[in-house]
Amino acid sequence: MPNMKMVAASREENASYMNGLLPIKESFDIIQRDMVIGGRMSSFYFIDGFTKDESMLKIMDSLFHVKEEDMPADATQFSRKCIPYVEVDVLGDFDQVLKNILSGVTCLFIDGYDACIAIDCRTYPARSVEEPDKDKSLRGSRDGFVETIVFNTALMRRRIRDPHLVMKMMEIGNASRTDVALCYMSDRVDRELLKNVSERLNCIQTDDLRMNQQSLAECLFKRKWYNPFPKFKFTERPDTAAACLLEGKVVILVDNSPSAMILPTSIFDMIEEANDHYFPTLTNIYLKSARCLITLLTVFLTPLFLLFMQNLNWLPEVFAFVAVKDTVNIPLIFQLLILEIAIDGLRLAALNTPSMLSTPLSVIAGLVMGEFSVKSGWFNSEVMLYMAFVAVANYTQPNFELGYALKFMRLELLILTALFNWWGFVIGTVIVICSVAFNKTLSGRNYLNIKLN
Repeated sequence: MPNMKMVAASREENASYMNGLLPIKESFDIIQRDMVIGGRMSSFYFIDGFTKDESMLKIMDSLFHVKEEDMPADATQFSRKCIPYVEVDVLGDFDQVLKNILSGVTCLFIDGYDACIAIDCRTYPARSVEEPDKDKSLRGSRDGFVETIVFNTALMRRRIRDPHLVMKMMEIGNASRTDVALCYMSDRVDRELLKNVSERLNCIQTDDLRMNQQSLAECLFKRKWYNPFPKFKFTERPDTAAACLLEGKVVILVDNSPSAMILPTSIFDMIEEANDHYFPTLTNIYLKSARCLITLLTVFLTPLFLLFMQNLNWLPEVFAFVAVKDTVNIPLIFQLLILEIAIDGLRLAALNTPSMLSTPLSVIAGLVMGEFSVKSGWFNSEVMLYMAFVAVANYTQPNFELGYALKFMRLELLILTALFNWWGFVIGTVIVICSVAFNKTLSGRNYLNIKLN
């Protein structure tokens, strides 16, 4: 943003400058409202759709009753004596004026005052704070983050009534000028981590955060393309974010995004969900253990199956029943790879299917395609069974990015096992372990919470 000049004492000069910056005549939603206040010409600038009409009507009605002899000497005194509203500020330069207007704040220029009065009576279109579809809980609260950052900070502040809770607002993006809130408990946070995150946020040079938190994540930490494991944990639940704050972690909120970014993180944080905290200790341990076991099975089940099918003599007699009995028309590796892509195709189709048709179409696709693909000889029933388990097991952990990271590890294991037999399986396993162990996060630690240089 180029350097802006200071607000002048002449209302006409200010209005002329503002009309040169803003497309008042071209854009129907950017409104200039001229009126006389205390015998002086004044101009309101605001965005239609962001302003509370009832609040503005009451403010304007009170301003109409201001007499000429009662007009204060400057804008600061005017804001204190004549504007009956809570959130009022006085701005001296047009850079801040422009930012506030485009954010939805109503700005008032009065002839004779060399400052602009900003009245924050804005309201944003927002949906209700209902429970997120992805990260559901059997117990606990049923609210979730929305796209308005102020609502999200209020949801966390409601849970943590502690003066040590700090929510520092900053602005990122030269064009988008997106609001970003850095949240932490000042008495519990890791000071080194907080300093690192703050410096990275302040040093970001980008035109916009077009994809909200994902764009911010890419600016904060340049990921290596060959390691698909996520660097950050995201949640749409305010109770989860509040719990992380009380553990001394840092939470980052981005306006227009209904989720919170949590730092630092580890593999154990990634597979954790809200239900783990709403049950007794024994149940909690069982759920976490089951989720860890299923997560491992999603990676190693089909590669192990392929390895044993390539080396049938390794199978103990007690497990001889897992061997493929039917004729194999297509090599097992190609069956597994085709099904990996087909499952993603069904998932994408379900996302784009109207909600009224998603359930019946999913049933039809699962039954018809599953049964007839086996009967036609394209796939073996054993392959279909194991891939069905993997597809369902992916939903046992709430992190979408982690699910695809595990999928890529599984694909790598399958291909290496098919090419190099047991040597390939061993090499693939080493790659999986190294991808987890050397996945450096923003805190400088890896997924196992070990400090990396």
